[in-house]
Amino acid sequence: MRKLFVPFILVLVLLLSACGANSAKDTTGDAASSNESTSSSTDSSASSSDSDSGTFTYQSETGPVEVPSHPQRVVVLTRFLTGNVMALDVPLVGVDEMSKENPNFKEKLANTEAVTDESLEKIIELNPDLIIGLSDIKNIDKLKQIAPTVTYTYGKVDFLKQQLEIGKLVNKEKEAQAWVDDFDARSKKVGEEIKAKIGANASVSVIETFNKQLYVYGEKFGRGTEILYDQFGLAMPEKVKEATKKDGFFAVSNEVLKDYMGDYVIFSKNADEDNSFQNTETYKNIPAVKNNQVFEADAKAFYFNDPLSMEYQLEFFIQHFLGK
Repeated sequence: MRKLFVPFILVLVLLLSACGANSAKDTTGDAASSNESTSSSTDSSASSSDSDSGTFTYQSETGPVEVPSHPQRVVVLTRFLTGNVMALDVPLVGVDEMSKENPNFKEKLANTEAVTDESLEKIIELNPDLIIGLSDIKNIDKLKQIAPTVTYTYGKVDFLKQQLEIGKLVNKEKEAQAWVDDFDARSKKVGEEIKAKIGANASVSVIETFNKQLYVYGEKFGRGTEILYDQFGLAMPEKVKEATKKDGFFAVSNEVLKDYMGDYVIFSKNADEDNSFQNTETYKNIPAVKNNQVFEADAKAFYFNDPLSMEYQLEFFIQHFLGK
């Protein structure tokens, strides 16, 4: 009997020891889980704290401005910068009417209010956390009372630097830099392909009808000019270069238009304007017209030089110059 009792005691001790070990293991596991949970919670809090850091100081043209780190209700009072903000996926609550009419923006801005620098009451109702405009907007002091307001001088920097500045303003500089680097490389590569096809010395003009007047455009004036002349490095007719040197554009009549037309022509065409000059013999006898080297674009989608418009213009040029 005693021989049976001793092994029984040993088995019981072993079982109790195992239970104690498991209990300790469970306790350790619970503590580890608790520590992981606490660590996760701490990381989450830190992340949340970082993302909700409030404001930072942006160095604008007119001096430092305290702006939201992550703006969620932006009003843009100029058609020249709407696409810059849209390209960085920053929420817009108010834009100008012309931006809303842009075929490339129309759908995305369907629920965005149309505002101007004079519709102060409407802007107040929109409760913006950031307002962006050009340096010549009206009511600047009143706008500053509504929300932090940052302005830019149109054409002070090129389109690539302008996007970088908007990136800094809305705290998305890395995203802006990525687009700048990519677009710069892609567009220059396309330019080389185009010059190889049409000839390095082939000239290109950009024309448009606006307010019942016919214009030719020079460098850095939207309508694809930045891409054609800067990124592609295509030649501008000397007559156009001279005429647009001061203002960036020049009004011409149908009778002298031929003197300003390059080997290739981009016609930024507004269907609402009088384009009857295209039916005249004078126009039809221009070499670029006779050679089917006039490419018509939708003016409302071609006016601007923001990233979204530039991507559209680049695809247009690829299609019409290279047939891709």
